[in-house]
This record gives sequence, structure tokens and C-alpha cells, in this order.
Amino acid sequence: MEEYIDLCEKVIEKTIPKVDYVDIRAGKSNNSSIIMKDGSVDEVNTGNTLGFRIRVLNNGAWGFAYTNDYTKLEEIAETSITLANSLKGDIELAPSEIIKDKVVSDVKIPFSDVSIEEKKDIMEEANKAASLDKVNSITISYSDSENKGLFINSEGSLIQTDESRVGMFLNAAATNGEVIQFGHGSIGGVKGFEAITNVDIEEFSRNIAQKAIRLLDAEPAPSGKFPIIADNELTGVFIHEALGHAVEGDLILQNDSILKGKMNTKIASDIVNIYDDASLKDGFGHYAYDVEGVKTKKNQLVKNGELVSLLNSRETASKLGMKSSGNARSPLSDQPIVRMSNTYLEPGDMSFDELIEDIKDGIYLKGSRGGQVDTGKGIFQFNAAEGFIIKNGEVTTPLRDVSLSGNILETLKHVDAIGSDFKLSVGFCGKDGQTAPVGDGGPHTRILDALVGGSS
Repeated sequence: MEEYIDLCEKVIEKTIPKVDYVDIRAGKSNNSSIIMKDGSVDEVNTGNTLGFRIRVLNNGAWGFAYTNDYTKLEEIAETSITLANSLKGDIELAPSEIIKDKVVSDVKIPFSDVSIEEKKDIMEEANKAASLDKVNSITISYSDSENKGLFINSEGSLIQTDESRVGMFLNAAATNGEVIQFGHGSIGGVKGFEAITNVDIEEFSRNIAQKAIRLLDAEPAPSGKFPIIADNELTGVFIHEALGHAVEGDLILQNDSILKGKMNTKIASDIVNIYDDASLKDGFGHYAYDVEGVKTKKNQLVKNGELVSLLNSRETASKLGMKSSGNARSPLSDQPIVRMSNTYLEPGDMSFDELIEDIKDGIYLKGSRGGQVDTGKGIFQFNAAEGFIIKNGEVTTPLRDVSLSGNILETLKHVDAIGSDFKLSVGFCGKDGQTAPVGDGGPHTRILDALVGGSS
């Protein structure tokens, strides 16, 4: 993006006398995606994109405009000024450090060095490994992107980024003629193609298929209150959905969070420590700077059970009397909103055997098939991918169609033991029509008196 720096700087210089603040984001990306269904390639997409967006703040109101034609940058600057001047608001920005930096992803195998055929070969390998008896449908999706970004603002920041990201997602459906069950898994990272080739594709795919097959003979889950063990993935989903969204500054300001007014109060048991960390390079939600040019860091949200911080943009931070946490995110053509990055529960010191040894009658929940959260009312309901009865400290009977629900704060206070293992999942989060890559996870976690439901 070096070639556009002078142009962007000149537009900012012309705009500064007319507004209180201005920033420009520019981005150039190369993308490819492949969808394979039952061993046949259904769709291949490749493309290049170039875009520029300018954002001005004047008289407490935003003006925002976007173009994919660099010759129209001055024109959209005038459009954004007109838009801001047509409104009146109370928006202010929390202070932010002036940054001059250039960030490049750690890439061993650039996507441009890997042909579409080679990418399809890996997917075919995955499809073959998942094609076990009783598996009747397999869908694999692959996507990669190389993104070069530029951020310049009127305060003096100039940041260039060069980021690569890749993900592969596999869904397997199995049937015995009466019941259909599903397995799902994903791999990827903010890296090059090595994020895929470094994984044992055969084992990854076979495990997903075996999960779907195992669920065919699983029993319907019981309903009631039980001590449960949530695996890494379900722990992450709970932390992301139930706690993560509730600490987003915009939801706090919209009176749509159970955590409004709860700063520096106890919201979980003493052993609970929760973080959101976009600077974590091994997480799928990694980025070095947010879209407002704020450097990312490890943000502790819950410390020893106490709510100690929130996730903010510069705008929400100003309204809440805080600093930006570096969580303003959005696609290039959209307005920034507050988003999570890599959100997780900090590991403890217990082994899996120690977590289950005292449980006489409980349930082990693995994976996630989605769910619902009402952050305003503070309630949630998740569907686990699979479950197992825990009887006298032993994992026994497989279960299907098992859900976990309850009150966010009550459930957090019932966390009574935390495993020493740690894993982050690869995924995407939707909010306000925008999609962002995220990581969520943690260790195996024991929760007492959890409300479990099942259906026959």
C-alpha cells in the first residue's frame, strides 16, 4: 500500500481544516475460496479487491464514505464532511497513542505459491478420510486471504499491515436410516498455508466423521441440574457468547447487557480469570492494530471473579470514561463497531481425571452446535455437539441432543474447578450484519448445578 500513502496524506491535509478528526483506511486483498460437497468441487472463487474508506468527526457526528476507486478519494472526503455536517451528536474520542508502524504476518508458505489444485488435493484428502461407513454427506469449505492495509489519521498515526489468514471447515453427516447426526471441525490461523499442512488432515477429518457416527448410537440426554464438565470448545463458546458480548462497550451503552453497572463487582467464582487478547498470534482473531489504529494487548476482563474491564472502541471508551481496548473492528466498507478477538478462560491446574473423580452423577459436554444468548436479560442456551454421562468419576454412556442453559452470572459463580489444558477454536462471529474472525476457548471447566436439557 506504499503507493497510496502520499495520496491519503494529501487528502487528510486538505480535510483537517474542515473537521475535528479524520482517518483513512485503505485495503488491497487477494482471496480464494473452495467448496467441496461429497468429493466434488461445487464452487471455486478467486479475486482481488481494492478499497478506501474515509471517516470524519465534526460537531460530535460521524461522516463516512467508501470507494474502490482511488481517484475518487477527494470526492468521498467531501461527501463524508457533508454527511457529518448534516448531523449533530455528542461523539468524542478517547485519547490514543500516535503510531508509526509496519506489521507483516509470519508466513512460511504464501498462498500465492500454492495452486488451486494443491488446495483441492488437501480437501480431497480430508474428504477421503471422513468417508467412513454410515457417513452419507461431507461438506468442506476452504478460504484464504492476503490483505495489505493502510491506516492514516489526522493525529499523526500511519500504520501499514500485511496479514494472511486461512481456514478450513469440515461438516460430516452420518445416518443409520432412522437418525441423522453431524460432526463439525475447523483448522486455520493468521499464517500462511502451513496452518493447514502442519495439521494431520487424515486424523482431523476422521475424528469429525467418527463423532457423527458415535452420535447415532448415543442416548437422549437427561434433563435437570447436574455437575458438568465443559470441554475446551464449549468453554470457549460460553465465554464468548455469555460473557464476551456482555462486556462490549456499545451493548453496555445501549442498556443491552446484564453487566451494566457491575464494574469492580463480583460476577464469577474466585478462580475465574477471563481475557480478550487480539495480540495473541496463535489465535484466529489475531490483529496487531484495530481499525482505529489502537495497538492491541492482552485485556483482562474478569480477575479472580471480579469484572475489571470492558471491550471498547475510542468512541465507547470516551462515553464510559475508559481507554480504548483496541476492539474496534469492521470490514473496510463498514463503520467500526466493538468486537471480540481471542476470548478465553485462563487455565487452572487440574487434570481431566481430577476434574471428574469427585463427580458421582454428572455430564461431560463436548463441542458446540450453536445457541442463543440474551445479554440484556443475562440468559443463555447452547447445544453441545455431544455429551457423556459421568458416573462415579468415569466417563460412560454417550449422549446426543444435549443442551446447556441458565443465567450467565449464576453459571459463572458455579465454576468450581478449572483444567490445566488450553485450546482455542477457529471461527467467525456475527454482529450488526458484520462478520469477524475470532478465537475462543480455554481449558476443560467444571460447573456445578448446571441446567442440562435433552430431547428424545
